[in-house]
Amino acid sequence: MKNSIEKTDGQLLSVDGVAETSVKRRQFLKYAGAGAAAAALVALGCKKDNPGPGMGGNEFYFGSGDIAILNYAYALEQLEAAFYTEVVANPYGSISDWERALMTDIRDHEIAHREFFKAALGQQAIASLTFDFSAINFSSRGSVLATAKTFEDLGVSAYNGAGWLIADVNYLALAGKIVSVEARHAALVRDLIENGSFANDEVIDSNGLDLSNSPTVVLQAAAPFIKSPIDVTDLPTY
Repeated sequence: MKNSIEKTDGQLLSVDGVAETSVKRRQFLKYAGAGAAAAALVALGCKKDNPGPGMGGNEFYFGSGDIAILNYAYALEQLEAAFYTEVVANPYGSISDWERALMTDIRDHEIAHREFFKAALGQQAIASLTFDFSAINFSSRGSVLATAKTFEDLGVSAYNGAGWLIADVNYLALAGKIVSVEARHAALVRDLIENGSFANDEVIDSNGLDLSNSPTVVLQAAAPFIKSPIDVTDLPTY
């Protein structure tokens, strides 16, 4: 299990936010496993003549084209990271050491995904979102795992549904690396709830393929948990 992540300014943080050491952004991108494609994404996101969403007076405007898709993924990773951070900080009473370790690992993955998109998008990144988890009973294993299943299944379907909307093949390669991790999370959570349910017909179609959802469907499902007024006017969808 990893117990640290990197901020966009190159500072390595422990999961509780305490500074440990300083590393360069390039090292973080290498750690994230994105390679040359990620470097290209950072270069695009940091262009000075291409101001970020917040520069136009709307810090939650996703942008257009591929940037909008990347901000869409960033928003979903923010949601998942915030949820698992709360789960680990306030674990349900019956949680075993094994399940606590699993939830901690998933939290660290989601934080790494969130920070990767934030660093890669640079000035084009939307602001940090505010979430409403009041409908979740974090003291209940059933409530936590049901929500985790919802978020993980939704995340996988979101990446699958947005893939064909991405114009740049480099971005598509990055999405493929992340969705495979999200699918592992989804399978694990489903198995914790009911052994053997990791690939049932709720998430796999008759061809043995994971289901996909358009950004419109995904954002409608996530809307009850997102308090910030996001603007997806120019987000590609279908």
